Amino acid sequence: MIIDTVLNSKFRHKTKTKAEEKVKRSLVKTISWRIIGTLDTVLISWLITGALTIAFTIGAIELVTKMVLYFFHERIWNTIKWGK
Repeated sequence: MIIDTVLNSKFRHKTKTKAEEKVKRSLVKTISWRIIGTLDTVLISWLITGALTIAFTIGAIELVTKMVLYFFHERIWNTIKWGK
């Protein structure tokens, strides 16, 4: 009980920041995550098909579609107050 009170008072100051992310931050997160995800897709595609050209084609298509989907997913979740 005492530990919870101390921790809550210690960290409460840090959590009083604006809950909503700015669009710029969402964009940077979107791009960085897609780089990781696309590399994973290219690797898996290459392992399955054995063709690096096909793997990069799949990765390029996936890069664009998933970046757009993630950005809108992130912005929608930013409007939901649950868990903030």
